[in-house]
Amino acid sequence: MRAWDDTADVVVVGYGGAGAAAALAARESGADVLAVDRYLGGGATTLSGGIVYAGGGTWVQRDAGIDDDVDTMLAYLRAEVGDAVSAATLRRFCEESPAMIDWLTGHGVPFAPSLCPYKTSYPTDDYYLYYSGSENSGGYRDLAKPRQRGHRTHGPGVSGKALFEPLAASAARHGVRVRTGTRSTRLVVEDGRVTGIEAITIAHAPAMVRRRFAALARISAKPGVYHQGLRRAVEKLLARIERTHGVPVRIRARSGVVLTTGGFIANGEMVARHAPGYPWSQGLPLGSAGDDGSGITMALDVGAASGKMDALSTWRFIAPPSAFFGAIAVNALGERMIDESRYGAALGAAIAASPGHRAWLLVDSELASEARGQIGAQSVWFQRMQTERLLRFGSVRGNTVEDVAARAGIDGSALRETVDAHNRAIDTGDPDPLGKPDDIRRPLRSGPFALLDISFKARLTYPMPMLTLGGLLVDEDTGAVRLESGGVLPGLFAAGRAAVGVCSNSYISGLSLADCIFSGRRAGTHSARPLPRG
Repeated sequence: MRAWDDTADVVVVGYGGAGAAAALAARESGADVLAVDRYLGGGATTLSGGIVYAGGGTWVQRDAGIDDDVDTMLAYLRAEVGDAVSAATLRRFCEESPAMIDWLTGHGVPFAPSLCPYKTSYPTDDYYLYYSGSENSGGYRDLAKPRQRGHRTHGPGVSGKALFEPLAASAARHGVRVRTGTRSTRLVVEDGRVTGIEAITIAHAPAMVRRRFAALARISAKPGVYHQGLRRAVEKLLARIERTHGVPVRIRARSGVVLTTGGFIANGEMVARHAPGYPWSQGLPLGSAGDDGSGITMALDVGAASGKMDALSTWRFIAPPSAFFGAIAVNALGERMIDESRYGAALGAAIAASPGHRAWLLVDSELASEARGQIGAQSVWFQRMQTERLLRFGSVRGNTVEDVAARAGIDGSALRETVDAHNRAIDTGDPDPLGKPDDIRRPLRSGPFALLDISFKARLTYPMPMLTLGGLLVDEDTGAVRLESGGVLPGLFAAGRAAVGVCSNSYISGLSLADCIFSGRRAGTHSARPLPRG
């Protein structure tokens, strides 16, 4: 067997948000830590909106005047999380939430207690604390007092970098070593325990080659996330550099290997195998090219167990503008589908289950006028562009409900019955049949009417982002990877979207990044403990 080329106490594979959290936690536990990443680090975290779901009375909430507590947070999350993790783990997640924000703040991650005054899928640069899930929607208000828990990291635009970059800088100051341009290919198992990894690295390639690799990796991340054809072309060039300049290395982990390699939304074949029949090809894969399932596969190859692999989250956000929450979402049969004020992943799931994956948002002239007046004040650039495209190119109009239904190919009498039932419930003061709160409901009476196409297939006017939620099964106390045969595999840990976690049943903004930090710190801390011998 070849000798080791490098050694650390803890080797972190994949260096995004979960990887940085794991590396820092292991380092804080006294371990020598080496993190490797196929690209430049950052992963899907740097592409994200930088939302961390946190509550129970964080310093940000307190400074904003929000009186949240652990039990209120837990009551809401029970409904969202379900059986993804145990009741004890979910309570621990909520109890540790304020300290998690303190930990992030201590490592330089910036937050701000500026409350967003309207419901939105993502706030503008004026606001950094908001309702990032369905807390204020029908049904959920009855479970728990609605509280703002979407902690957006403070920074202009889409602020995922404002989360990862301070963590990475702090990790560097604390002595975490990072090797980029290094693709892990296999776990090394000796005497029944993981003792290291095998990888291909371009770390020793000429500087010009490494600069070209870095430039291409940035293109693959963005704009590649929005243009999959461009990403595929760039990935071929990156693979060619690996073949030409990459050399095999073996890296020893004295205490543990932590897999934080993300999900597998970038691997179409893997998605199709685990979620057959799901319209994934009609959506926009949200993540980096590194979200190809390679870390999960490496663990499965040595007997690891997985779960929730068929779980995908697809997002159809209808706001901003917030006026659109007063519209009604209907399927191809002209039937309402959901309380429209729910989080966008819930609407996306309803569309995925609808006939032909088709859906429309019905608005009348008053609602459309109000929405247009909100676009500028409530939207960041990509939301404004998306809404304008939807209104101009992704809609049909008609003077009556029947007219607009005919133009969309929906049964006019069925849509008329749906609209009449909706309006009648408002007029009589009856509860909304799908639970929409009274203060959000709006009657739809003023023609002309418009049906906005929010279907899966509306890729050019209204792309449907999606990501995978399943991964490796882990011990929820330590983050150790579980085996199909029972027990755990000594020396192997997993965190973030490479593992089943808090958001593996359903998704709300910030829950994935919060779980990356929660599970990353857990895995990092326990991986730093020396393996027992004998």
